[in-house]
Amino acid sequence: MKKALIVLIVFGFLLSCKETVVEKPKNLIDDDVMVEILYDLALLDAVRNNTVYASKLKTTTNKLIYEKYKIDSVQFAKSHQYYASNIAKYRRMYNKVNAKLAEKDSLLTYKILKK
Repeated sequence: MKKALIVLIVFGFLLSCKETVVEKPKNLIDDDVMVEILYDLALLDAVRNNTVYASKLKTTTNKLIYEKYKIDSVQFAKSHQYYASNIAKYRRMYNKVNAKLAEKDSLLTYKILKK
């Protein structure tokens, strides 16, 4: 899960080093929705890396995200590239994703310890 976040952050840094400005896509995904998508992608990445569940996933998991948010891969890629080109905004978005992941982790830990 953390690997995916690190890869996306590095990707964002690389894009932010470009001198050209990324134009705002016509169908830009809203900031808050993008945070939810990145959060869901991080959770799906964790499932993919868990051998117990990975074998049960027969469909491309990113497709599930696209269906859930009624977007396609091109819209996601263009929106992701746009947000990644603004490193300050991108960092704020990932701070929100990390906070949601930490909250989920705390809740799961609490439930496990409560048993």
